[in-house]
Amino acid sequence: MNKKTGKILIIDDDEDILQAARLFLKQHVAQVHTHRNPESIPMLLKNDTYDVIFLDMNFAKGATSGQEGFLWLDKIHEIDPSAVVVLITAFGDVELAVRAIKEGATDFVLKPWQNEKLLATLSVAMNLRQTRIEAYNLRSRQKQLSADLDQPFHDFIGRSGAMQKVFDIIQKVAKTDVNILILGENGTGKELVARELHRQSPRAEEVFISVDMGAVSETLFESELFGHVKGAFTDAREDRAGRFEIASGGTLFLDEIGNLPLPLQAKLLTVLENRQVTRLGSNRPVTIDVRLVCATNRPIHEMVSQNKFRQDLLYRINTVEIHLPPLRERTEDIPLLVDHFLTIYCKKYNKPVKRITAATLKKLEKYRWPGNVRELQHAIERAVIMSESKVLNPSDFFFPSPEIKEEKLALENYNLEEAERALIRKALSKHGGNISNAARELGLTRTALYRRLEKYGL
Repeated sequence: MNKKTGKILIIDDDEDILQAARLFLKQHVAQVHTHRNPESIPMLLKNDTYDVIFLDMNFAKGATSGQEGFLWLDKIHEIDPSAVVVLITAFGDVELAVRAIKEGATDFVLKPWQNEKLLATLSVAMNLRQTRIEAYNLRSRQKQLSADLDQPFHDFIGRSGAMQKVFDIIQKVAKTDVNILILGENGTGKELVARELHRQSPRAEEVFISVDMGAVSETLFESELFGHVKGAFTDAREDRAGRFEIASGGTLFLDEIGNLPLPLQAKLLTVLENRQVTRLGSNRPVTIDVRLVCATNRPIHEMVSQNKFRQDLLYRINTVEIHLPPLRERTEDIPLLVDHFLTIYCKKYNKPVKRITAATLKKLEKYRWPGNVRELQHAIERAVIMSESKVLNPSDFFFPSPEIKEEKLALENYNLEEAERALIRKALSKHGGNISNAARELGLTRTALYRRLEKYGL
């Protein structure tokens, strides 16, 4: 412990004890305050802070019960929950002192003390106080950061009537625990909706766990979602909790739920019905408490009629449905989104603030945006990086010609899989086989594109 740092308070009704402690400890700390009357504690703590408080356990004449010490220990922690309190006690009060430690005291010293013991106790207590302060400051910073990020509909922008309906539904259902199904094309912001439901829910202080169901292979499904015990399979070297257990108490977001094969749908349904998971390799069920939010870009109701998605599972996950409109159906939101992304990327890439011309904005509003808001976001990011001008012109944005696109689609049949296969081939060709760029162009994640490549044998 560094000399001449810290401030301590000693409360004891014995003036000799106070004098001895003050003379010794002032050699090692910056300030030593002493008081005989514990009634002064509230006033002292209101007007000052102390790194360590030394507190006697008995004050009334002849008292040996230690009840006064317990009373004032509670009062101190009521005023300052991070206070570090060391009890001063007689030899016969050790049992009481141990009980007090269980109730929040940090340590105790016996009267008469040995100076080395007192100094060692003080050093440990001051280090503990410093750790508590740092932890408190870290929590405060994280809480403030979360508050800044978690403003209602943060990064979720729209003034169109379609988006206002979405916002209204979110505000109505967020504070309930009903299961939500979010429907919408790729890039419309389904995960943003899920996170907003979590932020506005009573579970906001708990975890939000997101799982891309399309990226979880059938062989790893149970391990990833339900967990496993050591030895359950070859690579299971330790016990591991699944996503349901980890998310318990909070919100579990299952993205791309429509891509889940039927056998796995049955396993998921069982968990949702029983509200229990059993780790792979174990027979012991674990109760889970999650708020479930699912999302898909697939026509899930049609899939039910085609026996590709279980109707009973759909009933479980869609107590309330939220339909996210594609960007082409809310073009009045494009100017807001453009301003938002310009601000973000000019700051990110240390570029001068850029503005957009009326002609450029008109071009953006006329484009169909198959990748929706995600595609617009990447287009703005690319333009900010590539443009040397403070003004973004139409030439800073490159889109396929609508006429060519419509002509090609007219020549093709209306088989959705064939159309998707053709679009993927075109995107890969355009980007020289670069998966990341092709996925971005298609409004997909890399994982989703890899699945489609495997599906179509590309």
